[in-house]
Amino acid sequence: MNTTHRIVFHHAPNSRSTSTLMLLEELGAQYDMHVMNLAAGENRRPAYLKVNPMGKVPAIEHRGGLVTERPAIFAYLADIFPEAGLAPGLSDPLRGPYLRWLAFYGTCFEPALIDHLLKRPASPVSQCPYGDYDTTMQTVATQLSKGAWLLGERFSAVDVLWGHALAWAMGTGIVARQEVFETYVERLMARPAVRRAADQDTALARSQMLAAA
Repeated sequence: MNTTHRIVFHHAPNSRSTSTLMLLEELGAQYDMHVMNLAAGENRRPAYLKVNPMGKVPAIEHRGGLVTERPAIFAYLADIFPEAGLAPGLSDPLRGPYLRWLAFYGTCFEPALIDHLLKRPASPVSQCPYGDYDTTMQTVATQLSKGAWLLGERFSAVDVLWGHALAWAMGTGIVARQEVFETYVERLMARPAVRRAADQDTALARSQMLAAA
């Protein structure tokens, strides 16, 4: 990638955006970070709403374009850094499964997780975009039982997305702890780039707390 086209990364610590920070570190990307404090509502101020009218993080700007929604961000970033090897190429048999798990995250896991968290009444399976919560979680667990990563023995960008999400969901008690999930998260968090990003995120969060005190 042309290093003159730096990525602008809109971020808030201790949020879903942390997984994008982990991916940027895994990719060895050059980026300029715009850090916001969610507790202070900085993501809802006019300046950021001009960037992302949804007021959500993460968001990235690159080559004059805006990318939001983590599955799209992950697909985009991994593709523009092919040398990192975190996205199977178009001719790779794993390309389809890779895209499947990126999409499954946004279309099934997140909606199922939020409905479960808010204790919403279950919808009829035929009318629910993810079917039902238990089947959604079992589908992920079954896939992870087949190898170290979602694509078997091959680590990819999708593992950063899923590993961070499962770590948070189990840590908050939303998702019940399972050995297959815990060992998966442990493998992700042992990676130097992921650990580096996590430490950076913790420092940012601490700085915001001290500034607010």
